[in-house]
Amino acid sequence: MNPRLTFRHTRLALAVAAALALSACAGRIDATKPNLEMPASWAESSSATAELQRDWWRGFGSDELSGLIDQALANNPDLNIAAERVTQAEITARLAGASLFPLLTVSANTGVGSNKPGVTPTGWTKTENTGVALSVAYEVDVWGRVAAVASGANASLNASRYDMETVRLTLTTGVANAYFQTLALRVRLKVAQENLAIAEKVYAIVEARYRYGSASALDMSRQRGTVLAQRNILLPLQVQERQTVSALAILLGRQPQALQVAAQDLNVLTVPEVSPGLPSTLITRRPDLASVEAQLYAADANVAAARAALLPTISLTGSAGNSSAALLALGNPAYGVGLTASFVQTLFDGNRLRLQVQTSESVRRQLVESYRRTVFASLKEVDDALSNASRNLAQEQAQIEIRKEARRALQLSELRYREGADDLNTLLDAQRTLFAADDQLAQLRLLRLTGTTDVFKSLGGGWSRTPAQ
Repeated sequence: MNPRLTFRHTRLALAVAAALALSACAGRIDATKPNLEMPASWAESSSATAELQRDWWRGFGSDELSGLIDQALANNPDLNIAAERVTQAEITARLAGASLFPLLTVSANTGVGSNKPGVTPTGWTKTENTGVALSVAYEVDVWGRVAAVASGANASLNASRYDMETVRLTLTTGVANAYFQTLALRVRLKVAQENLAIAEKVYAIVEARYRYGSASALDMSRQRGTVLAQRNILLPLQVQERQTVSALAILLGRQPQALQVAAQDLNVLTVPEVSPGLPSTLITRRPDLASVEAQLYAADANVAAARAALLPTISLTGSAGNSSAALLALGNPAYGVGLTASFVQTLFDGNRLRLQVQTSESVRRQLVESYRRTVFASLKEVDDALSNASRNLAQEQAQIEIRKEARRALQLSELRYREGADDLNTLLDAQRTLFAADDQLAQLRLLRLTGTTDVFKSLGGGWSRTPAQ
């Protein structure tokens, strides 16, 4: 082998190895960490000890709800869109990471030509040339610009993954709340129908007394108005129930006209309780906080890349190849090896690069404030959710007693009206009190269920960021 050729190959390999070593030693990116003081405990205490699970909705004890959420996780368009955004971010990260490696290209050529007159019948000499060349190009990442761009792309990928988890959490809580609202509306419809039956029953009593001269025409008219008003209550409840089922179908990724929801009793559902944990752990349990933190790291990487762009660019290009004067016959090839190093420094750009640095730094400061705001808002959401859950339970228990007394008062009022001991006004008041108590109880039961999902959502829905993330 040609000693000069061996020396050139060795020199090229050493140069590329040195470039790789310089790139590996590029400066690291120090992530910005806002100094936030987290509270030692929640303002609303909780005696629950159960840990929040990833499939928290199963704690309500409804197989139908679990099936609906499974359908939503498989078919919801928003979740599928978020998944595609993750795929796009993965491709972007891979493209950015590819810049850390040399670019290798190979080329081959062959040609046919003619020289001065010779021995051929036409008087010309025919020649054939073949060549093969291998080229390498590499930017020496001395200042860490390429590595910073790749790190920023990876951080953006993590942010898109966390955003997908946020969409998933919003979706599951949305399905649960729409399901609870559907059941609550059906309970309210049932209550309204029962109250209508009571109003019609009382109207029959008033009508009988009117025939015997014990009630006036005014009593008849007032009770008839009560019956008509109660019938009118049914119409908006029916519309709301249909619209809620349609909204639930869209969350499931289905046609609004195709979904059927079983008429399950709202009181059959279990209301689970979970431990909220410590406020200091909330940052690792909420995907929206993790997303903002990842965006902040990406901003740090963008600042590092913008600063590195102010410094000179060092690139290496090398080539090696051979050629022969005969087509595909390399018996007497001519070898060639070359190595070129380039140094490029921007002298004047109208301050464009420095303005890019300032923009990147401003974006980072903005994200720091966004991170602080999101953390504070999440702490408030947890406290509010815990407080609402506690108050909703107390209100529901009190309303159960109110309804019990209202029903008893109506029964006594009906009896006294039959006997002529009370007038119609007392009976009408008792009816209105029971109607309102029944409807209010259904709404409070709904608030307690949706308040529980708010607790789960504010705590991250059982998601947790691993140390590797």
